Amino acid sequence: MLEKSKKAYKEALKYIPGGVDSPVRAFKSVGGIPPFIDRGEGPFLYDIDGNRYIDYVQSWGPLIFGHADPDTIEAVCEQAKKGLSFGAPTLLETELAKEIVDLFESVDKIRFVSSGTEAVMSAIRLARGFTGRDDIVKFEGCYHGHSDSLLVSAGSGAATFGTPSSPGVPEDFTKHTLLARYNDLESVRRCFEASDDIACVIIEPIAGNMGLVPADEEFLQGLRALCDEHGALLIFDEVMSGFRASLKGAQGLTSVRPDMTTFGKVIGGGMPVGAFGGRADIMSHLSPEGPVYQAGTLSGNPVAMAAGLSVVRRLKKDPKLYDILEARAKGLVGGFKKIADAHGVPLQVEVRGSMFGFFFNPNPVKNFDDAQKSDLEYFAKFHQKMIERGVYFACSQFEAGFICEPLDDKLIDETLEKIEDAIKKIL
Repeated sequence: MLEKSKKAYKEALKYIPGGVDSPVRAFKSVGGIPPFIDRGEGPFLYDIDGNRYIDYVQSWGPLIFGHADPDTIEAVCEQAKKGLSFGAPTLLETELAKEIVDLFESVDKIRFVSSGTEAVMSAIRLARGFTGRDDIVKFEGCYHGHSDSLLVSAGSGAATFGTPSSPGVPEDFTKHTLLARYNDLESVRRCFEASDDIACVIIEPIAGNMGLVPADEEFLQGLRALCDEHGALLIFDEVMSGFRASLKGAQGLTSVRPDMTTFGKVIGGGMPVGAFGGRADIMSHLSPEGPVYQAGTLSGNPVAMAAGLSVVRRLKKDPKLYDILEARAKGLVGGFKKIADAHGVPLQVEVRGSMFGFFFNPNPVKNFDDAQKSDLEYFAKFHQKMIERGVYFACSQFEAGFICEPLDDKLIDETLEKIEDAIKKIL
């Protein structure tokens, strides 16, 4: 029952566009009323009606140790007692920067910001300033935040509503954005043939915003070679995959090294945060060392830094945790696949570390075109049945899922039982 959530949603609609502060939360692509959340505990969410959900969203990725993790909460509370924001340097910024630089060999220096959108926007500005070029290449289905030049055939929330670009974005901005097809190197070559003014190629090396779709190793190697050949920078958007796919993000799973990387999610431990980093010669072009401007009062916010530092240090102490989380993710989608096959339901599944994805699709998914051929109507029915049974999957076919540390094998088994029951009811 969602009676209180229904009333809360109706009230929210009076004051907030669509009743939500991020479009996908409105459940428009899956139907029904979004549960209004009261609290989280470990692997669970509890809504204002008192319903409990096994949570496979984990605030869209950052909560690798689950909701209200005691160690993270302690770090936040201890810092909050000292102050919430200073707009001045703190030791915490340098400490977290050192931890990230130590793990990512492609990153010599890093700057913290307040969101993934801001991180990517700033990284692209820096790439343009460093190269003296204007054009960028992005991939259909990859979502890099909602800055103007990147809302071109975007995935995630925009794809959920079936609008690959947004009104309000001037054509003069998007004319500098060239679109390529994910896992299709020839489409990238065509972009370089069309423009000799390309500053950078930006990609999610493990796409999580058209569902979970990893880039092929040969494809990433080809991107690196094309960028080197044409003097363009290669940017890995690891806002979602950083510290999720492995301790070193996607870069722990590929031999390819980008020139720049964007981060978010896990490095904030659940607090708003983003970051971008790269080679020292590139980062030296950033103000105040260089001419490329970027600033923010809340950049390096001490509470977010304390939360992120707590999480990253724990992950470094116990890197085998990723093996455990990956095994659980494989157990979930492997069991899901067996159930779907037994009932004649076409299903594709994928796992990268603690990230997982599934598509109601008879064919493998390698790019956004493939993802869009999934059975969205079936996904909506499935999602509704799972919410009714207390399992909280992402409310879009075009999103990844996440396993947190306290979500154990017993809960995976419980989820699989509910999945089978849901599929039987849909049939």
